[in-house]
Amino acid sequence: MKPAGVIGAGSFGITVAKLLSENVDVLLFSRKEALVHHINNKHEHLGYALSERVTATMDLKFICASCDVIFLVVPSGAMRATMQAMSAYLRPYHIVIHGTKGLDTSLINDEDLEAGHFDIKQVCTMSEVISQESSVLRIGCMAGPNLAKEILSNLPAASVIASEFDEVIKTGKDLLTSKRFTIFGSYDLKGAEISGSYKNIIALASGIVSGLGLGKNMEALLITRGLSEMIEYGTSLGLSGQAFFGAAGLGDLIATSTSEKSRNFAFGYRFARGEKRDDIINSSSEVVEGVRTLKIIYFLAKYHQIPLPITNLLYRVIYEDFDVRKAIEILMSIPNAPDVDFNIVR
Repeated sequence: MKPAGVIGAGSFGITVAKLLSENVDVLLFSRKEALVHHINNKHEHLGYALSERVTATMDLKFICASCDVIFLVVPSGAMRATMQAMSAYLRPYHIVIHGTKGLDTSLINDEDLEAGHFDIKQVCTMSEVISQESSVLRIGCMAGPNLAKEILSNLPAASVIASEFDEVIKTGKDLLTSKRFTIFGSYDLKGAEISGSYKNIIALASGIVSGLGLGKNMEALLITRGLSEMIEYGTSLGLSGQAFFGAAGLGDLIATSTSEKSRNFAFGYRFARGEKRDDIINSSSEVVEGVRTLKIIYFLAKYHQIPLPITNLLYRVIYEDFDVRKAIEILMSIPNAPDVDFNIVR
C-alpha cells in the first residue's frame, strides 16, 4: 500500500499523521528543516510520540509522487499558496482531503478586506480553493469534534469525512479508522465546511462567557443560540439546516465551545480576562481561525443582510472595543424568537 501524505505539521497535522500511522505509512510535510530532522530522529513532536511509520520531509514533489491520498492540514490563510506550490505535482487521480476549518479571502485585496468591501462570491471554502488551484477532482474534508490534544492522548473520538464521492468517504474511513477513532460519512461537503468554520465564532463567544464567570446556563444558552445562527447563515447560502446537526456541526460546536483545549475558546477566555486581541494572537502557538472567520462572516452578513446578532455583537467587542457586558445585555434583550425553527432545519 502506498503511503498517505499529510501537509502541515501543526497540532492537527500530527494528529492526522498519528491516526493514519495505525493503518499506513505516512509522509509528513513541514517547511522547517530542524523540525523534519527532529521528527525523523526523535519520533515525537509537541511532546507526543509518533510512530516510526511517520517520515517527515520538506519535499512536496516527493509526497505527491509517492502518495495517491493527501491530507491538507494548513491554516485557511495559507491554503491557496500551499495549493499553488503543489499544483504542478498533483494529478486527477489524487484524492485530497483537507482538515482546515476556515474560509479563504485571498481573492480580495487587503484594502477591501479591511473595509469589508466584498461579497460571498469572493470568499471560498477550502474545497473550492483545492478545485480552483489544481486538477484534483476527488476532494473531501475532515470535520467534527476533533480536539487535537485529546486524540494525541489516545482518547476516543470520531470525525466526518464529507465528499460528493463515495470513494473519498470510503478511503477516509479505511485510512483513519481504529479502535479509538471512527469515521462517519457525509455527502454534504459545503455544509461540513461551513459548520466547521462558523462554530469557531461561537467558541470565541463561549470562551468570553466562561472568562467572565457567567455560568453554565449562559454558556449553554449561547451555544444553542449560536447553533441557530449557524443554521441561519447556512440556509442563506442554500444549504440544508440538517447539515448543522451532525458531528461536523453540533458535535464540533459542543467540543470547541466548552473545552479549554480549544484555541478559539481559550482566546475568548483570555480576552474576557483583560488581554488584548493582538497580544493573544501573537502569543498563540497556532492560528486562532475564529478571529479571522468572525471578520469575514460579519461583513458578509452585513452585505447580504443576514440577521446574526451574536456574530454582530462579538465583532464589535473584539474589533471595536465595545463593552462585553453591554453586548450581553443587548443579546438578552433581543425580542423572543422561536427556540428552533424546524422549517429551516428541513
